[in-house]
Formats: sequence, C-alpha cells, structure tokens
Amino acid sequence: MTSSEINAYDGSLGDLVHRLTQSFIAEHGEPPTWIVAAPGRVNLIGEHVDYNDGFVMPMAIERYVAMAASERKRDDRGIASVRSVNLDVFAEIDLTKIPTPPETPSWMSYVEGVFAGFMQKLGPESTQKIPPLNILLESNVPVGGGLSSSAALEVATATLLEAVTGVELGKAEKALICQKAEHDFAKMPCGIMDQFSSVFGQANAFMLLDCRSQEIRQLPFSSDGISVLITNSNVKHELVGGEYAQRRKGCDSALTKIGASSWRDVTMGQVDAAEATLTATERQLARHVVSEIERTERAAEAIEANRWEALGDLMYQGHASLRDDFKVSCKELDLLVDIAKAIGREGGVYGSRMTGGGFGGCTVTLVDSDKVVEVSQQILKAYKEQSGVEAQLFASRPAIGAHVISRSPS
Repeated sequence: MTSSEINAYDGSLGDLVHRLTQSFIAEHGEPPTWIVAAPGRVNLIGEHVDYNDGFVMPMAIERYVAMAASERKRDDRGIASVRSVNLDVFAEIDLTKIPTPPETPSWMSYVEGVFAGFMQKLGPESTQKIPPLNILLESNVPVGGGLSSSAALEVATATLLEAVTGVELGKAEKALICQKAEHDFAKMPCGIMDQFSSVFGQANAFMLLDCRSQEIRQLPFSSDGISVLITNSNVKHELVGGEYAQRRKGCDSALTKIGASSWRDVTMGQVDAAEATLTATERQLARHVVSEIERTERAAEAIEANRWEALGDLMYQGHASLRDDFKVSCKELDLLVDIAKAIGREGGVYGSRMTGGGFGGCTVTLVDSDKVVEVSQQILKAYKEQSGVEAQLFASRPAIGAHVISRSPS
C-alpha cells in the first residue's frame, strides 16, 4: 500500500477546484466568477464540551467544501440556483425575501440558514446586494464521519456571500451566523467549535478554543515527525430520541443542581459533593465534562512542550470517558482505538480516540510520520477482520481556513 492509496478521500483542494470549475463550465457555459472553499475539521481532544464552556482543540483538515458561482445574467428573477455535485440535487432560494426555517431539514437547510443570517445582516439592502446566482458546490469532506461537513458547507456559503456582495464579516461574526443557521434551520443545537475551526483554521497549528470567551490560541504544530491519521469507521448508527440534545439537556440539568453558572467553575469535588442530588446519568455527564476540560488544558501544555506520549495518554483517557461516562462511542470506534493502542509506541502510535459527536464516524490517531503507511495497513486489516467493515483513512496536516480562491474582475 502506498501513501496515495491511504488517502482514501481522493484529491487535494486543487483537484477539487479543477473538477468543480470544469463542471461549472459544462453546466453554465462560462467559468465561475467566484470560487471559495471552507475546510472540515478534526478535534484532537475536548469532545462534547464546546457547548459546556470548555476548551476544545480542533484543526482544520485538508478536505474542503468548494463553491463556484456567477450571476444569472440571462435571468433577472431573484433566485439563487444551488446544485450539489455530490448529491446530484438542485434547489432554489428566493432572494426577494429572507428564508425561514423548514419543517423538515435537508442539505439545503444549511445553505438557506446562512443566506437568512447574511440577509438579516445586510438589512433592506439585501435584495440589491445579492444578485441572482448560479451556485455549484462539491465536497471531499467525508459526510457522516464527524468531520463537520455541515459546518464546512455553512462557512463556504458565508464566504461566497462575502465575495459576491463585498461585505466582509468579522471572522467570529461569520462563524456565529453559521452556528445560528445550524441551530435554526438544521435543528442541531451545536456548539461553536465546528464553525470556528472552519473559519479560523491555520496551516501547521492546532487551535485551542476557549468556548466561553471565544478566545483562540494557536498552538504551532511544526513537527514533521508526527502525523494526524483520521480513520473513518464507515459506520453511523441510527439513533432515536435526539441523543445529542438529550446529553446537552442533561449537562444543563446537572450544572443547575451543582449550583454553578459555568462548567469552567466546577471541580470534581463539587460533582462528588452533589452526588445525592444528581441522577446516575447526570453524574456521568458531569464527570466527563469536568475531566475533559482539564485534559484539554493539559494537552495544550503537552503540545507546547513537544511531549507527544503525554498527549497520546490524554487522548486514550478522553476516549474512555466518552465511552464509559458520556456513552457516545460504539463498538466500531472502540475497536479502532483498541487496534491503535495494541500497535503501541513501538509500532509508531502515540494515542487515539473517537472524534466528533460519536455513535460512529471517525477516530483521530497520532502516529510517527515514517510509520504512517505501516500503521494504516495494520488498522485496515485488523478492523476488516474483526468488524467485517472496510475503513477508510487519510493523514492530514492542520489546514488553512475558509478563503476565496478566485474572484474574476467585474
């Protein structure tokens, strides 16, 4: 197996943009006026604490949603025509009025929600500022893998609207408009990590995000000897009852019973002291949140000191907490982490954990760069033998956040 075969999600950003440009020309008979891109993300540590005032440590990955657009010059109706290459589906947005949340969310809900937020920002001038548009989008961010393909779509949409209108949002403002779109239009009460990662991502740096203050500290990741390996279990368990929302509600309930206004002010001693008032589930949720916030702070210290084994240990601890206390892992994710742990330091692995919302999706693993191919072969073989499922994986460096790739002169 070669390095290129390991990168199962095909192609670089350049390849993606080239394909998208050719598709746009084939469909609309001219090159696009604007092309933008926004990355997915992987979270190294700090899971399910972004909506609990915690610290998270994501990095933008070298997998993007790209959007190409031009004005509909031969059609003055006030619409934006949007087509997804990946899904081969088409939808329209009426630009004469601000979109309203749908009863049943779909892929277009993420786009419509950002249009709504941007149009509200523009005010009455929105119908003049946003011309009728043809929009084509394509993504190489794995969908359903916990790598924030939805946030990448939202941020790409906002970045395109900035380019089209010439109205540049502040980076934090753009991320928050995208988060609100996901809350209101996709009905997902997410924290701020995904959108902030896609907006603020920097090459060769992890991002320590304080989800209470929204302050960002970039942690340089200059070591060529360490690679970040992302493995998609290719499993996503169907759940009922709004598992994500249930856990968020449980965290809020536990915090109220503990008597604090923020999880950042809570110690494990306070969790233990409130044991009699907490349900068994609330105790477990509280344990995870308090310990994960502490682990993420310690992980930042480990990165700054180049203590990769210490970072790996914290990743294993975080996975165990997500598995046993927060209960958002699954047997396939546990298997991938166990395989990585069995390979161990002698085999080139520092640490591994599930990443994202859970119940399937991806793991993130720190590996010696010169052993990436060997480790990848072992993971793929053992996982297929023990689960019957083919995994996919790729290595990524921290990538640049959302940006305009081309803007033709008007």
